[in-house]
Amino acid sequence: MREIFIKYKIVIFRTAGSVMLLVGFALFFWITPKEAMSENEIAAANVARMEASVYGSSSRTKQAPKPETSKFIEELKNAQKKQVQYLTILAIVFGVGFLAYSFIPKPKSDSLKKSTSDFEK
Repeated sequence: MREIFIKYKIVIFRTAGSVMLLVGFALFFWITPKEAMSENEIAAANVARMEASVYGSSSRTKQAPKPETSKFIEELKNAQKKQVQYLTILAIVFGVGFLAYSFIPKPKSDSLKKSTSDFEK
């Protein structure tokens, strides 16, 4: 197993680096919220706001809105968001590291030079 790793070390590091970069960027663009709203979404929001104002003015009784999630759930969601962000950063950093390490030229070992010089004699 060790011989296989040593023989294909560069290929393994380049593949691992590429996969980690791909995963990191995929996670980054997947979790990034979209900034712009389409015209249909803006129109739907305007209609909903108008309907709410019409229904609100006609009814005299107002009910207090109940919170849909508790503080614990909100904290859990925030912690999960942070964990995914950290995972994304680590995947990108390790991917760049593996790729950079695979492209660093390795010096030949002295034992290899010595064995070739013995062969020449």
